[in-house]
Amino acid sequence: MKKVIITGTTGMVGSLVLELCLNSPEISGITSLVRRPSGIKHKKLNEVIIDDFMKLDEKAPYFKSVDIVYYCLGVYTGTVDRNQFRVVTVDYPEVLAKAVYRKNPHAAFCLLSGAGADRTEQSRFMFAKDKGAIENRLASLGFKSFHSFRPGYIYPVIPRKEPNFGYRVFRFLYPLIKLLGPGTTIRSTELAQAIFNTGINGCNLEILENRDIISILRQI
Repeated sequence: MKKVIITGTTGMVGSLVLELCLNSPEISGITSLVRRPSGIKHKKLNEVIIDDFMKLDEKAPYFKSVDIVYYCLGVYTGTVDRNQFRVVTVDYPEVLAKAVYRKNPHAAFCLLSGAGADRTEQSRFMFAKDKGAIENRLASLGFKSFHSFRPGYIYPVIPRKEPNFGYRVFRFLYPLIKLLGPGTTIRSTELAQAIFNTGINGCNLEILENRDIISILRQI
């Protein structure tokens, strides 16, 4: 039986990972760190409202025993300014990871990253540079296992209000994009299942590109 910490549970992918955790007999306890209440009630779920992810209480009971971290919190490019994007994408997960690692170096850390993440950190694109930066920082901490998921276009199985015009176009063109092959797109439910499974069962890959994520699902 495993205990997990999860972030981003009000988002497209994090909400699905949470659902898998709630329904899994292998998970005994879930701490969900949220910025606003989700309204979900479950005997296994401890929902903690975090006002500032830069100031986590490392003495909190939920940090004492952690087997898996599912980090699914993020923001879309263009929805916040450059500094805030860096804080949410790099600083928040690093602060959480360090807090977990100090007491649970045996834990597995699963990060929802993105296609094009640049671990040289030389990219001119904010998204690629910051995603690569956090991958580097988390990989260097020394967790028993660290896995970064780099999906392509994530098709939202559950209809939602798209964050911008670009995503509305991608959703409309999804049937065509999918024809380009397993390296281009993935359904939100498939991505969540792969992230969940990797946390539970492990994986021999640290970086999982879109086609690697799909390959994991085919092995189930």
